[in-house]
Amino acid sequence: MTDEFPARAARQRIIRTEGGLGRIPVTGVSPVLQGGAYPVKAVVHERLLIQAHVFREGHDAVNASVILTAPGGTQRRIDMVQVEPLGLDVWQAHVRMAAEGDWTYRVEGWSDPWGTWTYNATKKLPAAVDVDLVCMEGRDLLERAAAQAETLRAPGAAHLLRGTAESVTPEADVSELLELITSAPIRRAMARFGPRELVSPTPDYPIRVERRRALYSSWYEFFPRSQGATQGDDGQWHSGTFASSHERLEAAAAMGFHIVYLPPIHPIGSAFRKGKNNSLTPSPQDPGSPWAIGSPEGGHDAIHPDLGDFDDFDEFVSKARSLGLEVALDLALQASPDHPWVGEHPEWFTTRLDGTIAYAENPPKKYQDIYPINFDNDPVGIYHEVLRIVRFWIDRGVTIFRVDNPHTKPVEFWDWLLQRVHETNPEIIFLAEAFTKPQMMSALGTVGFQQSYTYFTWRNLKWELTEYLTELSGEMASHYRPNFFVNTPDINPFFLQSGNPAAFAIRAILAATMSPTWGVYSGFELFEHEALAPGKEEYLNSEKYEYRPRDYDAEPNLNVLMGTLNRLREAHPALQQLRDVHFHHAPHDKVIAFSKSDGDDVVLVVCSLDPDNTVESSLNLDFAALGLPGARQVAVFDELNQERYTWGEEAFVRLYPGRPAHVLHVTAE
Repeated sequence: MTDEFPARAARQRIIRTEGGLGRIPVTGVSPVLQGGAYPVKAVVHERLLIQAHVFREGHDAVNASVILTAPGGTQRRIDMVQVEPLGLDVWQAHVRMAAEGDWTYRVEGWSDPWGTWTYNATKKLPAAVDVDLVCMEGRDLLERAAAQAETLRAPGAAHLLRGTAESVTPEADVSELLELITSAPIRRAMARFGPRELVSPTPDYPIRVERRRALYSSWYEFFPRSQGATQGDDGQWHSGTFASSHERLEAAAAMGFHIVYLPPIHPIGSAFRKGKNNSLTPSPQDPGSPWAIGSPEGGHDAIHPDLGDFDDFDEFVSKARSLGLEVALDLALQASPDHPWVGEHPEWFTTRLDGTIAYAENPPKKYQDIYPINFDNDPVGIYHEVLRIVRFWIDRGVTIFRVDNPHTKPVEFWDWLLQRVHETNPEIIFLAEAFTKPQMMSALGTVGFQQSYTYFTWRNLKWELTEYLTELSGEMASHYRPNFFVNTPDINPFFLQSGNPAAFAIRAILAATMSPTWGVYSGFELFEHEALAPGKEEYLNSEKYEYRPRDYDAEPNLNVLMGTLNRLREAHPALQQLRDVHFHHAPHDKVIAFSKSDGDDVVLVVCSLDPDNTVESSLNLDFAALGLPGARQVAVFDELNQERYTWGEEAFVRLYPGRPAHVLHVTAE
């Protein structure tokens, strides 16, 4: 039940014990982050589950409502329902918010006199116990509800309630009277206008509602310097540019991607420059790692001259927008030894006892071409310089930042920065590239990162994927939005190192259907898979250290599949949400089956986890989880293969490398 009313309206007497439980106890409210210190994450029109325990002494009925307050102050009441098992006193409501901004919600527990009366009436009237008193109490409650309906300008409901009150008399036929007071129209009217007593509210908890792209998006990563790069007969390389990358924008848009992500586009240092395959002895032709930011030509607010100038960048962003794409820029807070910061602000780095500046290390890996920033030496200066840089690129049309290694910077800093940006530019999205300990990844999401990289890259087995997606779609969804990248310039997954095209197809299908946001680093569609060395999850001839122009139309490729997956995601709201996921039993350990739903849209995915062999398995479908609890059969349309089937609660699938999955739109038969 939903009702709108002004925030200042006093609807019922409010009972609250400051610092403790109210007259009607409400406990275990969720989702709540850090006691309400941080807002719960949601996007426009996302379905958000709110839950609480609501109970009271004795046997009188209780009820509960969610009071949702919009950024402008307008409030909406959504009545909760008690869920099985009833003895646990769990109440739930789903809410959707239609506008961006900072919302709040609270849960109100309240005494339900109508619920108490109807229970007593159904017991006492048939037994002829206290008939006069029972009818008197019922008429009083109905009259009070009618008055409330008039106050809220609902004359039809007021007329219905008053007419019903007149029928509640000792002379009425008991069976007819009980049928009347329990009828659907009366239940609805009393739910909306009936008395609510001893209303006991929780504190107001914050919800930050962001644009839908913060939850649902498809990312495509490429290096502009490789796009259109050429090598002369003398071995001299000529870099690709922003201008030569327009073709890649068109290709990404044609495949249905929403966001193109660029590695750092800034000048690259010369000191300790890395050569091919991370060599310490570069040749004069080696362009260096884009993450070694800074040279005499500038730092984080400059563009590498090989890529073009600011006019070229502006044209690139404009071209992307014309294609419906947004540009995500890498935000790597570190410096090469040649960065202007090193001379102007040496205090921003860590000086070791031997007088040298500490370079980046992740033993046994060493990054001599990169100096990490020490955020504790001059926090005020560093914090405001980073904010300046972020706003500099926002002014040039960048709407998304992929943040490199945020877990190596203080969480307190991100808390400060993300809030400052939100205050002026709430449309900006930050993606945390943090493959690290769970508590740090969770904390980064809590303080405001809209999206986060995940462990998906290393989850290949059925039990791993089931456990991980269950975790992500549960309590974590209130603060952590996953981005399932299938590969990155740093990660060449073991699952893909065979080069088997079916392995690439399986991982793309899983990423695109399991998470509302997924991403691809270019080369994936061409089945690039050669590892630097056995047992290493790094690419041989990594693009991080050299130019890698590609023929993206070379056969075979995954261009069509990736485009199909993005088209299906766009067509099905079920694939654009995170919180509603159900797994269905498939006995074969190399077959995974799960469904996602949003409203009437239900999608069932059945995918092989074996890229080398045919797998056959029965399926046991949970029709209730599919939103069709009374059905005997369901109609399923395979969106990948354009085939229709009729399935019962038991079905059978045969999947093979050339057709490793079904992505099924489910409807009642």
